[in-house]
Amino acid sequence: MDMIFVYMTVPTADEARRIGRILVEERLAACANLLPGMTSIYRWQGKVEQAGEVVVIAKTKADLFDQLEARVKELHGYDCPCIVALPLSRGHAPYLDWIVAETG
Repeated sequence: MDMIFVYMTVPTADEARRIGRILVEERLAACANLLPGMTSIYRWQGKVEQAGEVVVIAKTKADLFDQLEARVKELHGYDCPCIVALPLSRGHAPYLDWIVAETG
């Protein structure tokens, strides 16, 4: 079974908690880690911007990515949210089994 980490950024800790909780409750992710205090520097609509954000890393199965992405887009406050999948090439087998058991 292919596993992925889904890396996302959100504007606030409250939004990160809400998205993370919903993804886990709906079994689209086994776990969501919230990493507050990130600063992003990026180009948006022709200007260089800087903003504080929260990183959300969701652990899930690769075949759930499309559903997870669609759900995050419904819940997210940004027009163009960062939602990217990073493949897991290896991992502690019991942990990977747990991800499978806890996702739809």
